[in-house]
Amino acid sequence: MLGVTKERAQETSDMERVLRTNVTEFVLLGFSDLSQSLQAVLFTFLLSAYLLTLFGNGLILFTVTLDRGLHTPMYFFLRNLSFIELFFTTVTIPKVLSDFRSQKRSISFYGCATQMFVFFAVGVTECVFLAVMAFDRYMAICRPLRYLSVMSRKLCYKLTVGSWLTGLLVSLGQTTFIFTLPYCASNHLEHFFCDIPPLLSVACSNTFINQLSVFMACLTGATIPFVLILCSYVRILSSITLIRSAEGRHKALSTCGSHLASVILFYGTAMFMYLRLGSRRPTGNDRPITLFYCMVIPAINPLIYSLRNKDMKRALVKLVVKPLGGNEGFRLDKI
Repeated sequence: MLGVTKERAQETSDMERVLRTNVTEFVLLGFSDLSQSLQAVLFTFLLSAYLLTLFGNGLILFTVTLDRGLHTPMYFFLRNLSFIELFFTTVTIPKVLSDFRSQKRSISFYGCATQMFVFFAVGVTECVFLAVMAFDRYMAICRPLRYLSVMSRKLCYKLTVGSWLTGLLVSLGQTTFIFTLPYCASNHLEHFFCDIPPLLSVACSNTFINQLSVFMACLTGATIPFVLILCSYVRILSSITLIRSAEGRHKALSTCGSHLASVILFYGTAMFMYLRLGSRRPTGNDRPITLFYCMVIPAINPLIYSLRNKDMKRALVKLVVKPLGGNEGFRLDKI
């Protein structure tokens, strides 16, 4: 009799687990709590920022590819960073804009898994890639005589592929871990896309192991690259102090300023979101921060890398003015 009772209890437990994990879609609450007027303003802002992201990063891709004068390791990495930014934004914002225009805010279970996998993979790839760009600047400033021999095309491709493989592998592990969790009756996510914190908040089981896994993933994909970036810039700054001429110091600093600004903006917001994962339940207050690192940063990065870069401005002038039959000889310092 006791054995039968145990079997029935086990069957009931298995049945409950099946019912709990039988989630076919998630509802993205997003910005549904805002008034219609505020949603219209936010829609306009996001659409404008997305178009700016497509235009700015697309222009960098186009310019660096066509101008042979920019076929150097630094601009090879800049072109790849622009591609990453395009990918990073496109995986989330079109869905958000679509949700603004329709009342259907749902996303299928596998669609949610795919979105999270791509978003996390591209995010980790960007973290590693920013460390690769810091290494490039370290070689250019601290080891200028060996720069061209070390930063060969073969090494550049290896570093790029390695960055993507790291992002894909880390994201694959996290996505598998997250989407094998049992989910409760509530499938409403307090977010505008499928991200780790809101998904963990609706899981039925204890998510401590998942939170620890996310922390380890951030350590591998974000913290370690960030430490490498800091070490690179310590060496770079110490080398810059040895340059005697003010013009030389200014030139060395200008080649690092844009990259350092991107690092501070991206790492500051991303690490704020994920390294405090277990401290509190995600709320609507996190949405502005998330919007900043997945929408605003990709939109302003082309401006950061282009406004004070004479090589980029010169290439843009050649690309735009020459086909129009204009004069390429006007002064770049007036742009």
